[in-house]
Amino acid sequence: MNTNAKQKPTVFIIGDSTVKNGQGNGAGGLWGWGDPISQYFDTTRISIKNHALGGTSSRTFQTKGLWKSVLDQIKKGDFVLMQFGHNDGSAINDDSRARGTIKGVGEETEEIDNILTKENEIVHSYGWYLRKMVRETKAKGATPVIITPIPRNDWENGKIKRTPSSYPEWAIEVAKQEKIPAIDLNKSMSEKLDILGENQVTGTYYYSRDHTHTSANGAKMSASLVIDGIKSNPDCKLNRYLLKDPKIVFPKKKRVFIIGDSTVANGNDTIVGWGHELPAFFDSSRIVLFNKARGGRSSRTFMTEGLWNEILPQFQKGDFVLMQFGHNDGAKPDAEKFRGSLRGTGDETQEVTKPDGSKETVHTYGWYMKKYIQEAKAKGAIPIVFSQIPRNEWPEGKVERVSESFGKWSKEAAEQSGAFFIDLNELVAKQYEELGALKVKTFFPGDHTHTNKAGAKLNAETIIKGIQKLKDCELKAYLKE
Repeated sequence: MNTNAKQKPTVFIIGDSTVKNGQGNGAGGLWGWGDPISQYFDTTRISIKNHALGGTSSRTFQTKGLWKSVLDQIKKGDFVLMQFGHNDGSAINDDSRARGTIKGVGEETEEIDNILTKENEIVHSYGWYLRKMVRETKAKGATPVIITPIPRNDWENGKIKRTPSSYPEWAIEVAKQEKIPAIDLNKSMSEKLDILGENQVTGTYYYSRDHTHTSANGAKMSASLVIDGIKSNPDCKLNRYLLKDPKIVFPKKKRVFIIGDSTVANGNDTIVGWGHELPAFFDSSRIVLFNKARGGRSSRTFMTEGLWNEILPQFQKGDFVLMQFGHNDGAKPDAEKFRGSLRGTGDETQEVTKPDGSKETVHTYGWYMKKYIQEAKAKGAIPIVFSQIPRNEWPEGKVERVSESFGKWSKEAAEQSGAFFIDLNELVAKQYEELGALKVKTFFPGDHTHTNKAGAKLNAETIIKGIQKLKDCELKAYLKE
């Protein structure tokens, strides 16, 4: 047996959802500080185990058996970082969570017949539950460290609202009683947020939809302040395991690849594709977009020119591939630019001879789209197909659709190959008609196909609305508010 591995100490982290949100994978853009904190430590010398669970209080973390599971693993030389409080103010007895504790740090008790568990229970104070975990940690020869709960994103007179005579104060009191290290995360984070101001904090470190749970940036901030708290206590042996120059890469970013033609590509100062505007709608701390669209390409030529084969090897499991073609597929297969595809989604082919004498077997538009979808899925990537944006053409006062041609075929290709589909052509056309032809004309500076920045932004916004409506599509979890 490897003796060194056996003696390697462990940092056990316990707490609620502000320490570990959900599965700790950033669902909904929310993270706890216990997720990035491991990157501050030399994990070749110390292990980090985040056992925090959302919805728990200092009481229910114990009554549910979670603490016993941790305690059974603790050995001499280990550390336990504990942060509770956010859920301790809930009802002591109800039929939903029954997780509240008696306020303060005293020895008061309340006997209840727990409506939720159907068991008789003696409920203690917040401080009593903390003391119990602290003392049991010490008894194992490990070091407990109490951390005060992070502040909520609640503001009063231009500052984060403080809560005197409450959980942060009681947590510090327990630490003093037990003569153990304490980190006043509530105080240090509140002071830092005060300096930034409410407008900068909301949307960056917290989201307006949730005043308790932090974004990735908020989790990184709170984790760094926990580390500062460890460093400020020279007697805390955790210091010896900290990296001198940690590189915090958090979280691992989801990747999105975009393929298409000039209506998707980045463009220039005048002509802008929707792929250029799309990143602004995503949480850049959690996702990165690669716009590989190229002007002038069709579903056929993006493949025959090798553009697809350049990016296909880069795909990894969980990546997304957004694809929109059609604008350049309508020409005859043997026309001058040799980019037209056959109509439909079938397996028909046509052989064409190019000026250099070479021959090419041309397939249907749907065949090419299905090949993109199937090859992306084979790499573990998740394809999303879009019908092409509409042109600025208004026969009989209505925006011209492609619902009986490329729009229909792109949908069929997606359905036949098991890909997500968004009818961008129809969704944008409806918006154009609501805005009116005069307004829409301002989106097309040079022709009836290519948009400017404003037009590209409208198309990108429409895509986001479409993604939000996709059932079971994980990509929606990476959107900004």
